[in-house]
Amino acid sequence: MSKKEVEFCNRDRFIELGLTIASLRKMQGLSQEKLAEKAKISRSHLSSIEAPNIVRPFSLEVLYNIADALCVRAGDLLNTTLPPTK
Repeated sequence: MSKKEVEFCNRDRFIELGLTIASLRKMQGLSQEKLAEKAKISRSHLSSIEAPNIVRPFSLEVLYNIADALCVRAGDLLNTTLPPTK
């Protein structure tokens, strides 16, 4: 398996995490550009993390940076369950 591939069993986890990040970002009134700047990553990297049709694995360091930028604990990002969309 290449570095960029994600095991099928983890695919949905990455997608759900990206959607959680996007939801929290929007609830806080942050643009992708602003959150990316605060998290010290590029806007395109954040966009690919949040995109529901892209599985974008990322490092723990990026997870911690995003969590800090959103003022939440990294574990809370992993444990948040969003209500289903209609």
